[in-house]
Amino acid sequence: MVFGVVVAVWYSRGMEKVNLRTKFELFSEHWKPKVVGELNGQHVKLVKFQGEFVWHDHKEEDEMFLEVRGSFRMEFRDRTVELREGEFLIVPRGVEHRPVAEEEVAVMLFEPAGIKHTGDVESELTVRKIEWV
Repeated sequence: MVFGVVVAVWYSRGMEKVNLRTKFELFSEHWKPKVVGELNGQHVKLVKFQGEFVWHDHKEEDEMFLEVRGSFRMEFRDRTVELREGEFLIVPRGVEHRPVAEEEVAVMLFEPAGIKHTGDVESELTVRKIEWV
């Protein structure tokens, strides 16, 4: 839960609240985002990760990373940004980046519904079908 706040999102079946702590408890795998909401063509996703992701970019889409639990760094080719609980970062379209976490983190993502998880990069971390939880 972010600062004790329960997030409300729109589902086709109506308005329902979403408890982030409860949703994060539903999965344990790393680097496999789960959709928890959709608004205006954007998915609200939760993901846990640890270690290094692949270098990638998204040619047409911006991404927002909101740190819920823990801390991680977003590496860019020319700098690194540290994110701690309660902080967010928007990665603009076309900017190559790689999230890295020394310990497990829990992150909320806001990104277009059709975004490819690893951009045009294919790797063992590529997720082809994002599940709802």
